[in-house]
Amino acid sequence: MFVPPLCDRLSETIFQMTRDKFLLEMDEILGLPAGTLRGHEKLEELERWDSTALISLIVLAETNNNVRISPEQIVSCSTVADLLRLARVEGSSSVPPASSNRLA
Repeated sequence: MFVPPLCDRLSETIFQMTRDKFLLEMDEILGLPAGTLRGHEKLEELERWDSTALISLIVLAETNNNVRISPEQIVSCSTVADLLRLARVEGSSSVPPASSNRLA
């Protein structure tokens, strides 16, 4: 009987991060008080939205939602809500199809 490697089994059991939890993590990344971000904020207006925050978002999406995001995809976002959709956060509307940004 074939048993898939542990990493394959673990990736199947990863639970997507909820919208609220993702926003709280983004608050922390940006040095904001917990509960600050709601989704409507424009990235260009966030004082600490920089390359470090961008990389942190990529890591957050990959480790918690099993989603691969490129820096170019993030740069094309204009609001926090855009980031939520890109990271396929549970509870965000208009989640993009899983075709190109899911980790294999």
